[in-house]
Amino acid sequence: MYVLGLIPARGGSKGIPRKNLAPLLGKPLIAWTAAAALASRRLDRVVVSTDDAEIAAVARECGLEVPFMRPGSMARDQSGALEVIAHALQEIERRSASKVDAVVYLQPTSPLRTAGHIDRAVEMYAEKSADTVVSVCRVPHNLASESQLSVAADGRVAGANAALLLRRQDKPVRFARNGPAVLVVSRACVLERQTLYGERTFALEMTARESMDIDAAEDLDLAEAWLRWSGRGRAGCTRGTRSGRRGRCPSSGAT
Repeated sequence: MYVLGLIPARGGSKGIPRKNLAPLLGKPLIAWTAAAALASRRLDRVVVSTDDAEIAAVARECGLEVPFMRPGSMARDQSGALEVIAHALQEIERRSASKVDAVVYLQPTSPLRTAGHIDRAVEMYAEKSADTVVSVCRVPHNLASESQLSVAADGRVAGANAALLLRRQDKPVRFARNGPAVLVVSRACVLERQTLYGERTFALEMTARESMDIDAAEDLDLAEAWLRWSGRGRAGCTRGTRSGRRGRCPSSGAT
């Protein structure tokens, strides 16, 4: 089974200038995903999909391949992961004799995801003959649907019912995609069925801490604290970035 690691890293972002190069413990954000991908035992090759020359240069300094550039039409806020993955598959197979069996999509905005998570996801994909493996985290009980309320303009609670009286331990366990930090999807799903989630989709659970997704400036501060606490204050390259770090807010669309 030939498994391709794909790191999407477009240059533009609506509210966070150059987010994929944002400094985290003195290293560009993309370096943390590069280190995890390159340390994985289950990826046969790791490439970056970007439309940006500076990101391409930084990615190469981190030890990653950038064998093609992503068209600008696929690097907009509205661009989705499916078209980015499909484009990468087509470009890789056009340039080499290797036919990819599965793609592992690794967004730079999940810096606390490790090589171990990547390897477990690929192993699950193989063991379960899956179409897709997606990383998830547990939804906190106080945010579950049983705890949610509708509040009218005057502050009155609408739709309160007996479900709100459930104790924490009585509420069903629910999960949500955590980015996703790791997405393993078959070539057939992407190119033949035009979907990221096939009928045989399985979940890889990660902790809330491991699932941290960088959306805002304060997320970088919190990620830095966790990385220092865990002793993971090292990554594959140390190049700085021209971009500042203040005033960031979440972006949308493909990474």
